[in-house]
Amino acid sequence: MNSIWPLLITLTYVAVAMVIGLHARGKRASRADMNNLEEWGVAGRSMGPITLYLLIAAGSVSAYTFMGAPGWAYSKGVAVFYVAIYLAYLALVAWYFGPKVWEFGEQFGHVTQASAIADRYQSPALGALAALVMAIGSVAYAVLQTIGSAYILFVMSGGLIPIWLGVLLVLACIAVYLYASGQRAIGRTNAFQGVLMLFVAWAVGLWAVNSATGGMSFAGVFERIQTEHGEFLTLPGAGGDMSFSFWTTSIIVSMFSFMPPVWTQWMSASSARTIRRSATWLPTYYVVILPMVVVGFIGIYSLPELARADTVALEYAMQHLPVVLVGLLGAGTLAASMSSSEPFIHSISLSLSKDVLQPALKLTDGVTGKLARRLILPIMFLVVAPLAIAEPGSLVMILLVGLGFASQVLPAFIGMFFWPRASRLGVMAGIVAGFLITVAFTTLWPHPLGIHAGFWGLMVNLPVFVTVSLFTPATKADVVERFFRIAAPQGLTRLGRREEQRDLETGHVP
Repeated sequence: MNSIWPLLITLTYVAVAMVIGLHARGKRASRADMNNLEEWGVAGRSMGPITLYLLIAAGSVSAYTFMGAPGWAYSKGVAVFYVAIYLAYLALVAWYFGPKVWEFGEQFGHVTQASAIADRYQSPALGALAALVMAIGSVAYAVLQTIGSAYILFVMSGGLIPIWLGVLLVLACIAVYLYASGQRAIGRTNAFQGVLMLFVAWAVGLWAVNSATGGMSFAGVFERIQTEHGEFLTLPGAGGDMSFSFWTTSIIVSMFSFMPPVWTQWMSASSARTIRRSATWLPTYYVVILPMVVVGFIGIYSLPELARADTVALEYAMQHLPVVLVGLLGAGTLAASMSSSEPFIHSISLSLSKDVLQPALKLTDGVTGKLARRLILPIMFLVVAPLAIAEPGSLVMILLVGLGFASQVLPAFIGMFFWPRASRLGVMAGIVAGFLITVAFTTLWPHPLGIHAGFWGLMVNLPVFVTVSLFTPATKADVVERFFRIAAPQGLTRLGRREEQRDLETGHVP
């Protein structure tokens, strides 16, 4: 395809996203307000259910849905449905935990995930440790999205915009409106991006199915795959590298990764009820992944010699779809990657300034707010950009590595929502032990026995966490009580009744 229209449509989307992001703060939030952590970080806790619905949905349906997921369908087959299970779980997590997290933020003033951890365990050092470990997972995710953005501009321009330049262009665009409007920009741009992605995914998917089979039914695609390439429809997949154990443990690790941007999104809601309503609607959006996965399966027999699996949807579109639809696919895919890159870069900057630098340097809240906004530039251009330009592995595999590290903070959440006896030292010991195992089994001995490195980390992490917690002092009772009155009010009531009954039996009057 020699037309310039796909590139122009894609670049037009970038311009529209920048305008929306720059105007997101509106008249309500002045430049001074944006130096306030609560305003820049969680949009003043003001987002309504529709904006929050699209914010969470578009943020989780990212470049791997338009590129990574079709790429896995093309190269591995049925293993791609890992993504569908993971997304379904995200909706359940948001419905159950989201309102509790919002209450924590509203009552205790938290603006980051790590600040909630520091408060629960009365330990700024633990909050900083959690922030740094989560930052590794968040950087991996931001790199994934940035690579996706660069791929799009590379393909849409016919190679005229190299990967390195695409990385810098997209990051520069995001930096402008993220600095200006913070979480409000993420909310507004994600709402626009979410609608665009849903329309584009189904338009491209149905058109591709029609061009491949002559009809609109997905069944014809899978019937041909079953006849000609049956190995794609069972584990371990066509490449033989997606064993049942790796596939399953990848899902488990992803399920236990409470990524910081999701936590921040929950705290941006106008109320706890808003989160529950938005989470209830989320599965209606996640159907966006289905047509793009089908395009990946079509590529198995339509593009058998494709050099880069992650570009299968774009390559098929450019060969078989109308020019306008190709341009919209470029815009939709870019929307997917940018809508997920924004919140992760934002959360890294917010948490490093609030949870690492503020306690270490004894900064005031005003200085910390200014620092959070300014940190996005070095994070983008000194960390994310070089890693994205290096292109380390496939998009979905980058995601799985990042989630493996993020899941090691699980003990902190167990102690926040389920186990009052969890101690500061127990959580620290578990995180450090799990992190070291995950590093070793990601770099030195990748995924032993076909089990995800992050799962190996959890198998060491959790026993260490429980054991050390039982032999070290628990957090002060009044702190635990104020958290569990939100996290598990019925359980706390039952505990109180048992203690009251014991006092009556022993004659002790408190």
